[in-house]
Amino acid sequence: MTGKLVVENLKHRPLRSLLSTLLIAVSVALILTLVGLSFGMSEESQRRQQGVGADILIRGSTAASAISFSAASIPEGAVAKIEQQPRVKMALGVINHSIDFPLIATGVDLAKFKAMNGGFTYLEGGPLQKPGDILIDQLFAAQKHKQVGDSISLMNRDWRIAGIIASGKLARVVVPLTVLQDLDDAEGKVSQIYVKLDNPANIGPAMEELKKLMPSYKIDTMDEYVAAFGVAAIPGVTPFLAVMVGAGVFSGFITVCLSMYMVVLQRTREIGILKSLGASKSFILGIVEVEALILGVAGTLVGIVMSIGAWWLISTFVPASIPIVIKPLWWPVATGIALIASALGALYPGLSAARHDPIEALAYE
Repeated sequence: MTGKLVVENLKHRPLRSLLSTLLIAVSVALILTLVGLSFGMSEESQRRQQGVGADILIRGSTAASAISFSAASIPEGAVAKIEQQPRVKMALGVINHSIDFPLIATGVDLAKFKAMNGGFTYLEGGPLQKPGDILIDQLFAAQKHKQVGDSISLMNRDWRIAGIIASGKLARVVVPLTVLQDLDDAEGKVSQIYVKLDNPANIGPAMEELKKLMPSYKIDTMDEYVAAFGVAAIPGVTPFLAVMVGAGVFSGFITVCLSMYMVVLQRTREIGILKSLGASKSFILGIVEVEALILGVAGTLVGIVMSIGAWWLISTFVPASIPIVIKPLWWPVATGIALIASALGALYPGLSAARHDPIEALAYE
């Protein structure tokens, strides 16, 4: 009987039911989209750093945080000194230049980069040949609608796209090391140095030797550095997600509370009839709560669909600038948030309905 009453009420007030569902869906979609953005940017950064194939990363003392790059402050001659150290197979110095947050162009010696990890995978075109050549990855090419041979304006100059590379190694935009050094007025300097060991098992002793050699620089294992890009490790991300979850609960609570309160006002005579027929307070409360939970479930499903739509739009139009992923593991979390918010939001209207005096309710106009 409860189910039939709830279904009939939802059917007889379709606009109210639709608006309540959409308002809950917006909260769910917002949470899932922000989670997808947080994990997408984190995982993309981790993949690019892991793709370098190094064991140790050396950054300048100007690096502001555990995951930030430093300015070009390391003398390029330090690369040769590092390669002379025992246990070091090779070292690679690179320079970075911010082009459009969070995008970064990286200057690199392609020959040494290939020796370290096999080099880039070319989907179109080939390696850098001239000072004005540039490599871009497939996502950046899709975002800018560019092909090999096209011209692209970055860093206040025009470049010729020599090749389109697969994503997941070092950077989205790659230029010759010496060209970027000249462009940044940083001749003979690099931003960071990737170090590859002859045996990864020697990483402990190698770290100690490098710290003695370069005591004023920030030196981390690549595992430590990559782990610092994790969502839980990035300062502020976890509290931000917690705040957004709280906002989602509050938004759902307010939406359902207002919606169900209006339902109770509109159904005062119906509630009086039910109570005069012997319906208990718990039965009346149950009707309101079940209706709210149905709205919560419907809102969650629509919200998941909306978040997938947001993923498609972002992945289609700005895949390089805003990496985003779908995290199905968060769908049950979003469902729980919506149901808790719906149940809490319906509590006061439900208790209010349950306390109605049947005689007053029957006389209500």
